[in-house]
Amino acid sequence: MSSYDIERYLNIRSAYGASFGPDGERLSFLLDTTGTPQLWTLEEPRGWPEQRTFYDERVTFASWSPERPELIFGMDEGGNERAQLFRLDAETGAIENVTAMPEAKHRWGGWSHDGDRFAFTSNRRDESVFDVYVQNRDEVGSDAELVSEGDGWLSLSGWSPDDSRLLVSQAYSNFDQDLSVLDLVTGDLEHLTPHDGDVRYQSANWAPDGEGLYLVTDEGEADTLYLAYLDLETGDLEPVVDGEWNVDGIALDDETGRFVYSENVEGYTELTVGEFDATDPTAFETFPEPDLPGGVSGGVTFGPDAERIALSTTGDAVHTNVFVVDVETGATERWTDAPTAGVPPESFDESKLVHVESFDGLSIPGFFTLPDDHEPGTTPVIVDIHGGPESQRRPSFSSVKQYFLDRGYAYFEPNVRGSSGYGAEYASLDDVEKRMDSVADIRACVEWLRDHPAIDPDRIVAKGGSYGGFMVLAALTEYPDLWAAGIDIVGIANFVTFLENTGDWRRELREAEYGSLAEDREFLEEVSPINNIENIDAPLFVLHGENDPRVPVGEAEQIAERAAEQGVPVRKLLFEDEGHGFSKLENRIEAYSAIADFLDEHV
Repeated sequence: MSSYDIERYLNIRSAYGASFGPDGERLSFLLDTTGTPQLWTLEEPRGWPEQRTFYDERVTFASWSPERPELIFGMDEGGNERAQLFRLDAETGAIENVTAMPEAKHRWGGWSHDGDRFAFTSNRRDESVFDVYVQNRDEVGSDAELVSEGDGWLSLSGWSPDDSRLLVSQAYSNFDQDLSVLDLVTGDLEHLTPHDGDVRYQSANWAPDGEGLYLVTDEGEADTLYLAYLDLETGDLEPVVDGEWNVDGIALDDETGRFVYSENVEGYTELTVGEFDATDPTAFETFPEPDLPGGVSGGVTFGPDAERIALSTTGDAVHTNVFVVDVETGATERWTDAPTAGVPPESFDESKLVHVESFDGLSIPGFFTLPDDHEPGTTPVIVDIHGGPESQRRPSFSSVKQYFLDRGYAYFEPNVRGSSGYGAEYASLDDVEKRMDSVADIRACVEWLRDHPAIDPDRIVAKGGSYGGFMVLAALTEYPDLWAAGIDIVGIANFVTFLENTGDWRRELREAEYGSLAEDREFLEEVSPINNIENIDAPLFVLHGENDPRVPVGEAEQIAERAAEQGVPVRKLLFEDEGHGFSKLENRIEAYSAIADFLDEHV
């Protein structure tokens, strides 16, 4: 049994989402000390933080004004993802809802450099598409100016250095985007990236002179993302950094040309800090690499004059905290002190990167963790499958994983075909008609585990959320003899009803990955676990949020009902105040306590 209960592990806190105040003396960040992420500020490394928001709902981001002691932060209600934007006066503590349209989603687009305005995209006009809005900092709600009507999934990548233009991104799928520049004076929208087929244009930033962009892309023959410079006048795209692994993204200070880019090396982060040459946009000098714990870092923001950066870092055995790095020297200092609820950090277990050969010879990477004091042939294992599917399991901290390791379970986290981080070809190997090949990868991983000397082959559990929930259900119905139990969290049971009922703004993006209702309905029905439910044998636990706008709660209700009709032991747990996942501490405690009890009973 575990040394500590699940409530103790779920009280291990995370600090992330840092932003420097305009004077560089204050740092804001998100911290879940109350059980739900809220906004806090801090004036010195590991000083006494001040809590700034006190809501039952999660704060999703916060961004300081570049000129005034005020922040914009985002918050939805009950997990419905219809985020509103709020302005916090950091001197008085006063908070104002500046969008005040609860039926619409608002996606933050950044402050203007003078701090007088901010931009966002929203589906106020039509729930299925996003338009671009600009709002004065002291205006509220309907005062925002609609500056460009969209026809799809639009987001913003920032204001030009002179605040006359906005950089607009349109996503057709996770592997196909376009960039445009919106002139705020004329209203003209100039398309920058005409292309055929799927091309990624991501993490775009304005160059300091406003005459070009830095971005990551796989345009051309590239399989992985590389760092490039796009000349706005000529349209020429010049590689700046390319290699074997994805350049995940770049953070750039558009006044100094200082930057940080990250490479994703089999799930681990490698950071490069540097400064672009003012005369040659593809030339740069680098500074010493910061020495950060954990192996996975992100969320980089620059302080005033770009002398420092703030970012969060994490690892299997390193819970998430905010660090500040001196750009020129690489000197690193931890600023936040998120507590571990009395659980000794030295008790956290680290994973090992392993590779499993699948049915067709493809090498499947995964992270495998064994608990301390395991006995040969007796260790149960949880196969935890990520969502997406264009996502990637990385060796970052998970209190749930550490809890089950402490209870004696091994943990296996595969990145099956279709996962991001390994190139476009790998990510496309599960598209539409190849969907079930990724489920066959899970079978190969289980066979690898059954051969491992520590693992009990009769006590293997499938667990996953969202698309990972579909993978759990598919694995249980395709390969029923492999599993002792399954845990489906906010998962897809029926691709047809999922696509019919998901949020209007998401349907086109999801059809690009899974197949369309118009053209692929028969195939979608064929691969839906609900239509193969007669094969299921293992006990099943289904958990869902009733407000889920991505995978509607009907997916949980239909699979639980049909599995129970088959005589399968089924448990269902729904949360009326949650969406796509569980953000509130009391709900997380209830959910994972119930999962632990379920596994005690059946595994």
